[in-house]
Amino acid sequence: MSRILLRFLIPMLNIERLMSALIALLTIGLMSSPALAHGKGLYATEAEAQQRAEEIGCTTSHQNNGRWMPCADEQELHQQLRKQ
Repeated sequence: MSRILLRFLIPMLNIERLMSALIALLTIGLMSSPALAHGKGLYATEAEAQQRAEEIGCTTSHQNNGRWMPCADEQELHQQLRKQ
C-alpha cells in the first residue's frame, strides 16, 4: 500500500515544487515591470530623484516615507510618465 501511495505522492511533490518555482519567477518578473513596480520611482537621495525628475520633465522632487521621488507629487509624476 505504501509503495502505491509513494508512486502518486512523489510526482505530486515535484509538481508542487515546480509550481512554487513558477510562482516565484512570475512574482519577480512582475516586480521588475515598470508599470507595476512603484518602487522603481523611489530613490535614496534627493539628487537621484531630482535627476530623474528633470529627465521626465518635472522641476522638483519630493519625499515619500523617507525615500525620494521625482516631481512635486505622485500625481505629477504619473502625468509625466503617461506622456512618455
